[in-house]
Amino acid sequence: MDNQKLAELLFPHIDKTPADYEAMYPQRDLPEGAMVTRMGPSPTGFIHLGNLYGAFVDERLAHQSGGTFYLRIEDTDDKRYVEGAVETITSALRFFDIQFDEGAAAEGEETRGAYGPYYQSQRAEIYQAFVKDLVLRGQAYPCFLTEEELAEIRAEQEANKETTGIYGKYARCRDLTLEEIEANIQAGKPYVMRIRSKGNIIDPDHCCHETGGTCTTRSGAKCVNHDGVMYIHVQDAVRGEVAMPANDQDVVILKANGIPTYHFAHVVDDHLMRTTHVVRGEEWLMSLPIHVELFDKLGFPLPTYCHTAVLMKLDEETGGKRKLSKRKDPELSLDYYRREGYHPQAVKEYLLTILNSNFEEWRMADPDASIDDFRFTTEKMSSAGALFDLDKLNDVSKDVLLRTPADELASFMIGWAEEFRPELLPLLAGDAGASGESDVSGAAASAYGPEYLAKILDLGRDGKKPRKDLIYARQIFDFICYFFDECFKIEEPVPEEVSDEDAREILQRYLDSYDHSDDQSQWFDKIRAIAVDMGYAAKPKDYKKHPEDYKGHVGHVSTVIRLAVMGRTQSPDVWEIQQILGEERTKARIGALLV
Repeated sequence: MDNQKLAELLFPHIDKTPADYEAMYPQRDLPEGAMVTRMGPSPTGFIHLGNLYGAFVDERLAHQSGGTFYLRIEDTDDKRYVEGAVETITSALRFFDIQFDEGAAAEGEETRGAYGPYYQSQRAEIYQAFVKDLVLRGQAYPCFLTEEELAEIRAEQEANKETTGIYGKYARCRDLTLEEIEANIQAGKPYVMRIRSKGNIIDPDHCCHETGGTCTTRSGAKCVNHDGVMYIHVQDAVRGEVAMPANDQDVVILKANGIPTYHFAHVVDDHLMRTTHVVRGEEWLMSLPIHVELFDKLGFPLPTYCHTAVLMKLDEETGGKRKLSKRKDPELSLDYYRREGYHPQAVKEYLLTILNSNFEEWRMADPDASIDDFRFTTEKMSSAGALFDLDKLNDVSKDVLLRTPADELASFMIGWAEEFRPELLPLLAGDAGASGESDVSGAAASAYGPEYLAKILDLGRDGKKPRKDLIYARQIFDFICYFFDECFKIEEPVPEEVSDEDAREILQRYLDSYDHSDDQSQWFDKIRAIAVDMGYAAKPKDYKKHPEDYKGHVGHVSTVIRLAVMGRTQSPDVWEIQQILGEERTKARIGALLV
């Protein structure tokens, strides 16, 4: 076979060589030990927790080592392309503060970086140049097998209980002559390009011909003879040494339209973009032998692979673990966290508890430190299924929001409302959000605003045992809505120890004695005096010891007041709430129940 003639026949329009591209994309000028990582999503319009999980690992590895993290859009499958998908990806990751140093940009945004294009669909000639080089070296060939012929081969293999695929005797186009190839092309037969796999059965003349013998491939992977079958041994940064039978398939590297398969495109791109670490899910482990052979044939050094554990959850029906499902689990989508209003730092901090086994210990020792100060390592990542627990996320979120300054949290709430609950803007933002149609009067809107909201969110956060009531924006608004007159309502009945007549008298006495300038001690002394004067115990323990002597205790009396002011029996400190509501609105709420 005249490989030179075949290469020109197949790729007459390709005039650049691999050496040209090596010069075009030189080694990056980075500090020693710096890592180059990438996120490579398909533009399907759906970005999920697993994407964020991997991107967070990529970002941490690159940035804490002084390296580079870039975004590459892997859009070689045009059937999966969804309009606006890249905007969805970039906006979601921006929300979670995942910062790229370079890479693909959404429409209207500026692309950064000298290693592009960062859309695989724009790199066709680069891939074809490397395939042409493989043809020149006898490592790739055109395959004219039709869909019908492929189906026949598969049926025969299944009937013989053989591995399916194109290899060995089933690779019918591997040894076509140049004349046969020319005739097929002239006849207009479509074809794909396949690699000429070396197979995984040991050749007696191979350097590993003795069982247990080892050698190193061009890519740096280790090959070991396991009783006549060639195994690759790859050092995975998460799983340690991974051993698998070497690839024996003549896999497709270029489709009939000249666009590469994912396998080939990512190998070429990871090399030319100088990627040092590839973070991906464990479902890609089965493809590792193919990728090792492609790196080997192309003469590229193998990057460090980090195969992460699949995100799992406990199935409520079976009690066992299962993968998070797009169909069953709304929490898989990143949109879920944005719509519910989880603070991005809370989600990231929770992911760190899954990603690194020593993070929670670090957090306990450094409760006020930024998560950027935590030294993330692949060695502390689990290779088993990572269990996602929404309740645990909520607990982490409570701690994160407790550390978040109230004014910052107020801004976050307002931003969430702007995007997902615009009808709440007049309440959360006051005059600033009261434009257009609204049920909020001008007087009410002027009383509200970011400062008012920040006071509410700061309630009960001081002291040795601060309250942890805040979890995510939707829940937070439901929790604090009684601060807004438009949402206020009495949600629970008065304690059964208090009659309706007594409840009315308690409120009247409270209103008559109310002085907004009272400090907390003076305020409670008045409530205690009302309780004792009306036949209630001054202390709960007195009522517990001698219930026959009292109608109830001071807690029952204060609950009547709490319900009048907040509409709930459980809330932060009533005196502090009244200070935020102000004298006029506090009296108005109590007075409304006495009419």
